Amino acid sequence: VQLVQSGAELRNPGASVKVSCKASGYTFTSYYIDWVRQAPGQGLEWMGRIDPEDGETQYAPKFQGRVTFSADTSTSTAYVELSSLRSEDTAVYYCGSSQDEHDYWGQGTQVTVSS
Repeated sequence: VQLVQSGAELRNPGASVKVSCKASGYTFTSYYIDWVRQAPGQGLEWMGRIDPEDGETQYAPKFQGRVTFSADTSTSTAYVELSSLRSEDTAVYYCGSSQDEHDYWGQGTQVTVSS
C-alpha cells in the first residue's frame, strides 16, 4: 500500500490550495481516506474523511465550509482543497487510510501561507 502526495505549496493569504493523494496497492474504493494536518509545534489535527466509493464526506466542525474533499476513482486519487487560506493554515497535510489492523499514511505535503 502506498499513498503518494503532491509537492509543497506556497500561497498568499486568501488563496486556495489543492493537495492530492494517489493511492496504490489496494482497492481504492474499499477504505476511507482521512486527512489530518500538523501545524508547527502543534499536534495532529483531524480534518475529516471521504469514502471514495460513494464520495460521502465527513468534516471536522472547524473546517466545515472551508475544506472540500474529493476523490477520483479513475486515478485512485483523493484531494483536499482548502480555501480562504490564512497564516494559521501553514502546516504539513497528510492523507491516511486505516485498513483493518494497519494504518497507512502519505509522506505529507507542506503548505505555507505567507504574503
